[in-house]
Amino acid sequence: MSYQDVFERYEIKYFITSSQKNELLDVMEGRLAPDQYGRTTIRNIYYDTDSFRLIRDSLDHPLYKEKLRVRSYQRAGREDMVFVEIKKKFEDVVYKRRVAMPKMSAEDWISGKTPIPFRTQITSEIDYFLMFYGDISAKTFLSYEREAYCGVTDPGLRLTFDENILARDTDLDLGSDIWGTSLLPSGITLMELKIQGSIPLWLTRFLSGHNISKISFSKYGTYYTDHIMAEKMPERSVFYA
Repeated sequence: MSYQDVFERYEIKYFITSSQKNELLDVMEGRLAPDQYGRTTIRNIYYDTDSFRLIRDSLDHPLYKEKLRVRSYQRAGREDMVFVEIKKKFEDVVYKRRVAMPKMSAEDWISGKTPIPFRTQITSEIDYFLMFYGDISAKTFLSYEREAYCGVTDPGLRLTFDENILARDTDLDLGSDIWGTSLLPSGITLMELKIQGSIPLWLTRFLSGHNISKISFSKYGTYYTDHIMAEKMPERSVFYA
């Protein structure tokens, strides 16, 4: 299976309405085209320590933060391929490194049941991550419907629309059904711009013309704050980070 395993880019997020999305799709015509996946249902399992150290550290807005997740683009059985991803952010630049392997191998490796399944630079980095944090386990299932587009003439430009963002802290299996708590109001889409340089002028004009400003939003962070932490602190409000 051929796939990109290393990413280094800026990731800028926006909330847009349904009407704004439709207008943008018209403006994108000829500039952006659906990528090889098109519209997909993405399933993620986020891993953390028993004290939720990773997400708590992230919520403190450090210069450097990291997280671990396993992702699939379909309902994944034991032998289906999934991505084990380590994602880091330093001074606004996002670095993502991932490796593909069967779901069963990924789960057994992360849980400590089996050693590293094969050795590459990326699996060694993830293995060090697992040893460093020690008590990593699955904490949150997070899914969403994604439409992904890439630049027609600029392959480094990527834009995604995420809708129906759902999360839960039970039934943490990439082979299970899609269900959970909705993280966004009805009619709101999370748009994410992934770039290596500057934002194209045509897109800048669209955003400014519609008063669309970048936001700071974490799917896992929002679920942790609103639902996991809310059990102890029910007065907490939505966290955008």
